[in-house]
This record gives sequence, structure tokens and C-alpha cells, in this order.
Amino acid sequence: MRRLQILDGMRGYFLVFMVLNHLTFEGGYLLVKFNHGELGYVQDAQGFVFLSGLLVGMVYARRMLKEGYASGARKVRKRAFEIYRYAAGCLLAVMALGLVLSASSTYWEPWLWSLADHDPFYAIASLLLLYQPTYMDILPQYIVYMLVSPPLIWLCVTGRWKWVAALSAVLWIAVQLGLHFPIAKGIGSLLGMLHDERMFRTAFNVLAWQAVFMSGLILGALTSTRQIDWNTLISPSNTAPVWAAFALFLAFLTFRLGFTFKVLPEPMMERFSSLDNRVEFSFVYLVNFMATGFLVAWVVMAGPAAQNALVRALGTGMRFVFNLSFLRLIGRHSLQVYAWHVIVIYLLKGFEYHYGPFSEWGKSAIALGAIASLAIPALYRERANYFGQLPLFQRGASSGKP
Repeated sequence: MRRLQILDGMRGYFLVFMVLNHLTFEGGYLLVKFNHGELGYVQDAQGFVFLSGLLVGMVYARRMLKEGYASGARKVRKRAFEIYRYAAGCLLAVMALGLVLSASSTYWEPWLWSLADHDPFYAIASLLLLYQPTYMDILPQYIVYMLVSPPLIWLCVTGRWKWVAALSAVLWIAVQLGLHFPIAKGIGSLLGMLHDERMFRTAFNVLAWQAVFMSGLILGALTSTRQIDWNTLISPSNTAPVWAAFALFLAFLTFRLGFTFKVLPEPMMERFSSLDNRVEFSFVYLVNFMATGFLVAWVVMAGPAAQNALVRALGTGMRFVFNLSFLRLIGRHSLQVYAWHVIVIYLLKGFEYHYGPFSEWGKSAIALGAIASLAIPALYRERANYFGQLPLFQRGASSGKP
């Protein structure tokens, strides 16, 4: 199936802001403040996870339609294993660098925690995806989602997508009610029998964040099987849900800015904070993501044909941004680029420890350089794919070799 370039551009967009958000400097830096995350509770990880689910649904639902369930399921499992190779590769690369870089256990300790001391038990737990260092915790949840995806995609393909949506909703609600605590405690106790320290660590509750991935998977599968009419759902004339989404967007923007500048009443802040749990993708994140996601989708898809000139300009502008060649390039190879960015972020932390602190201009230059470096693995993959698809005699002719 032909890839939608704008989806690659969106993934590239989120990769760029992941770099900005994950890159840390002493005293912070100004460039990171120019960020959509400052306007609410929709962050890069949510968009990245949703788009990944969307593409999984689109690609493998089409394959199951053409080749049957078994062929599609086999491809999904193969992709899950590929993601694991990159997750393990990131981990092994950082551990190897930690052995040769001086003082790495000092400046990486806030990210690696006990793994910074080169404890083999934590290394094994990390390779088993149980102990997930900072910035290496998004790929393990993808692996889980991919492994359970085949039957769920098939349910969507065969018109039973509501069962998938219901199961996803039940799991999300269960986490919000704390019903997952016995499971987590049981895993912790079992691991405690093997080692007396904490060996279960993650930044994402997979039972809660699956709501993001599965919603994308359902929409992607319904798109490939033509069970959803996007022209009717998102059209310039269908503005009532757009205004509702915009109202919610403004509400969360108000809360975010109110907390930033400390102008909201204390009781209101306490009530809101009780619903604000990123790890468990709580109510605040779910509703804000649904509203903002629909709003962005409508502006991109229907905005250029809207009656309002400002909305038309906004829609055209967003399409232009998401179709930038750089963003589409890195988005086409998002797995490799994500793995690359993890290594870059860890190396730059050591670079600052030894040669910092930097000026504001220096921090911005380093951040922009890190973003530009995302093209390296993407271009390498593009070149490898290009030459790998050519017949042998054409490869030699293209490279100037006999």
C-alpha cells in the first residue's frame, strides 16, 4: 500500500520535538520552550504512539485482506522482533559507551539509575524489557502492542472493531481505578526473589497507553478496509465537533498556562493535579489528546477548503510543515531515527558534563545540530534501500565501479 507522505511528515515532526524535549542542559534552554507541549498536555510520545498504531492498522489490515490472517500476523511478529533488535541495540550501545567514557556513571545515573553501575542483573532485566532506562522505554511498549495486534487487526478487518475498542476502554478504566496494582506488585515480588533491588521500571503503563495505540490501529484498519468515510467524518461543513474540540483545547491551554504562571486558585490546581498522571495516561491526557488530535486532523484535512480565511491559511500552513522533505525523510525511517536519537542524547549529556556549561547560543546550536543529525540514519537507510533494490550490474554502474 502506498504510504501517505503526510503521516511520515507528522512522525518526523514528533521526532524533532522528542530531540528538543529529551536534550537537557544545566539551567535549561530557551529553544525547548517553543514547543506544542507548552500549550497543553499533548506531547510527542502520544502523537508518535498514535501514528504508529495508525500505520500498523493500515498496513497489516490491507495485507490480511489480500493474503489472509496468517501472512499478516507473521509480518507483524517479524516487525516486533525488528523493534526488539533496535531496543536491545540501543541498550547495548549505551552500556558499551559507559565502559569507555569517563565518569559516565555520574552523568548518566539520573537516566540509567542502577544500570549506571554496570550491574549485570540490571543489564539482563533491561534486555528482558523489565528495567527500562530513560528514553529507551517507548520501544518496549511497541513490542508488546505489536505482539498482541494480529487478532485485534483481524477483528477490525472482519467488522468487529467495536470489540477492540471496548477491550481497550476497559483496560484504560481498570488502570485509572488502580486494578493493575496487584499485577505490578506481583511482578515486583517475583523479581525481588531473584534480586533484592528494584528491577521493574518503566515510564509508560502499557495497559493505559494502549488506548493511544489501539485507537490508531482501529482507525488505520477501518481506513484500509474502507469501513470509514473520512470525507463525511471530516469535512469543511461539519464544524460542530470542531468547535467542541477547540473549546476543550482552550480549556487545557488555560490550565497549563495557569499552572505555569501560578494564577489559578489552589483548590482548582489540586483537583486538576489529581487527574494528571502521565505514566498512567490519565483523564487529562486522554481528553486533551482526543480533542487536539481531532482538531489537528480536521485543520489538515478540511482546513484548506474552509470558508474562514484564517482557517484556510492555518490548514495550508500545517500541510506545508508536515510535507517538509526533512520531516518526511526521518519519518519514513522512524525506528532507526528514534534509536539514533537515544544514542545522541546520551552522548550529548556526557559532552556537557565534560565541556559545559554552555551559553544560550551554544545550547541552541547543539540542539539544532542534534536535530540535523537525524538525517544520518535516514539517508543511510534510503541509500541502502536504493542500491539494495538495483540489479547487481546496475549497482556497479551507479557507483562508478566495473
